[in-house]
Amino acid sequence: MADRKHHPQSGALYIVATPIGNREDITLRALRILKEVDLIAAEDTRRTRRLLAHYKIKNRLTSYHEHNETQRSQKLVQKLKQGASLALVSNAGTPAISDPGYALIEAAISNDIKIIPVPGASAFTAALSVSGLPTDSFVFTGFLAKKQTKRLKQLQELAADKRTLIFYESPKRIRTLLNEMIQVMGDRYAVLSREMTKRHEEFLRGPLSEIEAQLSTRPEVKGEFTLMVAAANDIPESIDSLKEELERELTAETSPLSDIVRGMAKKYGISRTRLYKMALEIKSKRR
Repeated sequence: MADRKHHPQSGALYIVATPIGNREDITLRALRILKEVDLIAAEDTRRTRRLLAHYKIKNRLTSYHEHNETQRSQKLVQKLKQGASLALVSNAGTPAISDPGYALIEAAISNDIKIIPVPGASAFTAALSVSGLPTDSFVFTGFLAKKQTKRLKQLQELAADKRTLIFYESPKRIRTLLNEMIQVMGDRYAVLSREMTKRHEEFLRGPLSEIEAQLSTRPEVKGEFTLMVAAANDIPESIDSLKEELERELTAETSPLSDIVRGMAKKYGISRTRLYKMALEIKSKRR
């Protein structure tokens, strides 16, 4: 017989993280909670049922998604007040992080219901951890507005931010977003993750223009994307000052040309190809 002290608490709401792709990325605690709660509220019951079946878990499910979360939240809160234990899961990752869940959590807090996090996978933290960009301070924005005017305004507000910027985007709009960022923020260094933890996992690194160019060569862009963009830096006042800095680096000869170009491209969000041309022009004039 299982130790009763580990059973789900009566009347408690568990926010349970599930895998973002690879089914092995789920905690033992999450599996136990999903097995033992009275009810699981799932963004997509069919998808969650497949996950449960993989781990031979049988439990009751109810749908909870963006189209019914306001109405469903009140009903779920009533069940919680009556003593039922409830687990909330999204299709992938941590609920309420660019996924349904906020309305239920807010309603539970208003009704003094205990809320217990069961942490696990999250796409933006996984992507950030391997990005190579600064992780000590960052801004997670999630999905930007669908309307272009509002989206451009959001980008303008973020353009001067000194922290790493993190976004989610769909395959249909990713190239549009990359081009808009170049227009508003400049051609900054970025990392685009695609299909993390899945068979076709991929990371594209470089200036925004180079990432967009790589995607433009593909017949079809598929997957789930997390985009991380370098923070705003002090951009040189002119091309002349940029050339002067590049010339100083080349004169010092403390690093290979490729490293100098890569570092300055990342620092200022400028295409490496453009910097290589500048460097070759500088070298040719010295001859």
